[in-house]
Amino acid sequence: MTGEARAGRAGTLFGVGAFTWWGLCPGYFPLLLPAGSVEVLAHRIVWSAVCMALVLLVVRRFGDLRRLGGRAWLLLTAASVLIALNWGVYIYAATNGHVVDAALGYFINPLVTVALGVLVFRERIGRWQLVALALAVVAVVVLTVGVGTPPYIAGVLAVSFALYAVVKKVVVADPRVSVAVENFISLPVAGGYLIVLAVLGQGHFPHEGTAHSVLMVLSGPITAVPLLLFAAAAQRLPLVTIGLLFYLNPGLQMVWGVLIGHEPMPVARWVGFALIWTALAVMTLDALRSKPATGDPVPVDPAASGSSSR
Repeated sequence: MTGEARAGRAGTLFGVGAFTWWGLCPGYFPLLLPAGSVEVLAHRIVWSAVCMALVLLVVRRFGDLRRLGGRAWLLLTAASVLIALNWGVYIYAATNGHVVDAALGYFINPLVTVALGVLVFRERIGRWQLVALALAVVAVVVLTVGVGTPPYIAGVLAVSFALYAVVKKVVVADPRVSVAVENFISLPVAGGYLIVLAVLGQGHFPHEGTAHSVLMVLSGPITAVPLLLFAAAAQRLPLVTIGLLFYLNPGLQMVWGVLIGHEPMPVARWVGFALIWTALAVMTLDALRSKPATGDPVPVDPAASGSSSR
């Protein structure tokens, strides 16, 4: 087996590991109840910051923080706000019976990213990409009319992460450094919130037992490990392959929501999902037709992919 083939096989394993990990996250966050979504988000930020600090120590990248310019810090501050919003809404969805809505958001995410590419970066859009976007719009209308309310959770998840990806696209920084900085920026707010909860006697850490406390602390590596797996995959695989593997994440989330969570799936929701899947199939086939399936891997920031937000 050639070195390129070995790298491709390893990259596929890393990618499958990352996206499967994210896809199974709906089973983790309910274990942190009765802590609320904001408290869980604060713990996730604190323990992720600790985990990423250890990563930077191991790879000797702490010095990169001093070399980041003012523009990079400003962009990473925006990225920090966007990813915190994405994480918070996702945790709420996973702990309040809206896993299917979260899955819809991540199915829509690539389509929103394409739309932002056209609007923000003036990228040219092909005929089939335009068809895919039109199908997505119809799907949102069907879901709104059929279910009775706009898909707010899906919309916030898709738009917040697409904007996050736009910010990360223009940041020049090592992926591990940028992810760490985002957590460091949010750390004072998250840590302060947890201190206030503790002072008021409203925090659940560490009062729900040892197992609950351990699970809270594990929110750090549970966030960081798939990001590192994705970073390894992105170094070894073409972007098209990464894009195809990405659908493991919302696919597993939807299966979890329907089969494990027994969330309602009225006809309108099935129709909406079918339209989104058709749009994604159109866009994916167009991408496969337009780009070779092999070639040099495209370096991608793990946090700039639709998977990082779980």
